[in-house]
Amino acid sequence: MRPHGTPANPTAGAVTSAVLAIGRPDFPKILIDTLRRQADVGHCMVFALSRAGAARCLLDAGNIPTGGDLGAAYAGQFHQSDPNRDALFEGEGSAPIMLPAFAPRMYGARYRKMFFVDSGIVDKCATALWTGDTCFYVNFYRITSQGRFSDAQRARLEAIAPAISASVACHFQHSTAATTEQSLAALFATRAPLASLTPREQEVCRRILAGFSSEAISTGLGISLHSTLTYRKRAYQRLGISSQSELFAIVLRLLAGPQGLN
Repeated sequence: MRPHGTPANPTAGAVTSAVLAIGRPDFPKILIDTLRRQADVGHCMVFALSRAGAARCLLDAGNIPTGGDLGAAYAGQFHQSDPNRDALFEGEGSAPIMLPAFAPRMYGARYRKMFFVDSGIVDKCATALWTGDTCFYVNFYRITSQGRFSDAQRARLEAIAPAISASVACHFQHSTAATTEQSLAALFATRAPLASLTPREQEVCRRILAGFSSEAISTGLGISLHSTLTYRKRAYQRLGISSQSELFAIVLRLLAGPQGLN
């Protein structure tokens, strides 16, 4: 039997942990830990690309010792010769972009030697999300000792890419001293459609977002399981959704918006 207070869906809970770390100093660690649990990612690097042609390395976390040097080199000049660049800029919009599967032949000799041969990187998956004039380019790597991503791991990365890319964009787009838990409370209190929910419906939904089971929510709120299920059903009806993932999508969309975090 699952202990009370633990997430009903470990996968959902793991992705949620990264979302709840937005704005915190430990976001990079939480992110790479999440990616390791979900798809055995070895290293993650995030770049911000602008329409004006500038590039910055925002995050470098994982098991590549030369990651910092690679990030600086990419931001300095190699972003201009990235074979994914056309796909990134052709994909401008609000939806996450999944980049083509990694193949060494896609890259020029100098690029390939520095970023893959010398570093020990043997595989890469990537996603990106445009927010205004900035593209948040999120790269997932595996090194020689890990081998290439399996088909299942690639599928898992594709499944969580929208949540991960939105979390990354939110974290780096906004500077806030408030915790994301407080920001979530503010979203439910002030932003449509979440503000349309009753206080009890909001409490249930916030615990659903944290990955808790209906039984754990009932225990935490001191209400019956039947009441919890009723509040959930009513909340979903008001929001026009039918699943936790759709609720998650609403919150991520609001967090990524210009008034998401204050």
